Amino acid sequence: MDKENDTERPINVHLSSTEDEQLLHTSGDIGNYFQDEGGSLNFFTRVDSAEIIYHERPKKAKIIGNYLIGHVLGEGSYGKVKECLDTESLSRRAVKILKQRQLKRIPNGVSNVKREIILLKKLHNKHVIKLFDVFVSEEKQKIYLFMEYCVGSLQSMLDNVESKCFPLWQAHLYFVQLIDGVDYLHSRGIVHKDIKPPNLLLSLDETLKITDLGVAEELDMYSKVDCCSLSQGSPAFQAPEIADGAEYFSAFKADVWSCGVTLFNITTGKLPFMADNIYKLFECIVKCEYTIPELDSPHCTDCIKGMLKKDSTERFSIKDIKSHEWYRRKLGRSKEYVPPPPYNKDDMLRRMSVIPNLEILYMEESAESETEVELQHVEDYKKASRQHSNDNKKKGSSVKNFSGSFCKLS
Repeated sequence: MDKENDTERPINVHLSSTEDEQLLHTSGDIGNYFQDEGGSLNFFTRVDSAEIIYHERPKKAKIIGNYLIGHVLGEGSYGKVKECLDTESLSRRAVKILKQRQLKRIPNGVSNVKREIILLKKLHNKHVIKLFDVFVSEEKQKIYLFMEYCVGSLQSMLDNVESKCFPLWQAHLYFVQLIDGVDYLHSRGIVHKDIKPPNLLLSLDETLKITDLGVAEELDMYSKVDCCSLSQGSPAFQAPEIADGAEYFSAFKADVWSCGVTLFNITTGKLPFMADNIYKLFECIVKCEYTIPELDSPHCTDCIKGMLKKDSTERFSIKDIKSHEWYRRKLGRSKEYVPPPPYNKDDMLRRMSVIPNLEILYMEESAESETEVELQHVEDYKKASRQHSNDNKKKGSSVKNFSGSFCKLS
């Protein structure tokens, strides 16, 4: 036996006096041993590392509310996203799991999540991600947001092709849906402030969904102007007036600029403004000097120019975009196509990861004892949910009530 691979492990065994004597008179196969004052026999066994076998812990079917939790779809700075199944409607969903400790470490983390929840509760449009349920675990210090299931973001698709861009017909397909979604948000007095490919998801039928409204702002519906004084979006997608430090700016025109940068990015594979650091980047954006690579569609080029006008008063509005030839034009599908995830040819049907958990929960006899603890945990969530529901009826506003209960977590 190779001594370098040997591992000595202390083992404590409690034996009867008879067993103790028999063991002490054995031939010494057990290695070194000694007796402590309590009469317990302590000894070391010599184990070869190659003989150590690690056994996986049996999986448990985890349920929260009516949702059966599946595998991880992605991870971010706030937490992770998992696939799940609504056991009542049998619909595929996704749950964003946020750790409150992580949120508190991120500037405006808690307030951003609270804002996103309140806004998503109000919004109902096929191009804005839908929020179904929210659960809070005080014990685990986690927030669970149950949302529509999406296969991935535009950014994840771009990252998996060498050109880093879509063919024009596909870019047009997504751009039209983006503008329709932004138009809906603006009609509700909401400015997104962080439009970019990573925040644009695709559903199973390739419907574009605008997500991540953490830095969005709801404007006064009765105000004649759409002025805004704060922006927390990604630097490369910021409008010149924001980069120049303007005290107030047109919020809707800032979203149009971000849509223009997004269109530039998904059609060329590049960004119009790039620099080594954020200060130089903002200088480039303020100067507004960029070159659009030659595209097969002059209408697309003209639309990008209209959206990336330095002067916000001359910049396209959403109405201008929807009347532009590039938006109205119907492009035929070509052979070039960037598929949405997954990119694994063995899983083109996108099988649900919760199926093994369904088997554990309903088909295996051993699952009964394992699910009792999980189901008891679910009851805690349900009680909290019912309490929120009762409070909502009393106060007449689910959004207001949720906002108040959420504040208790900070």
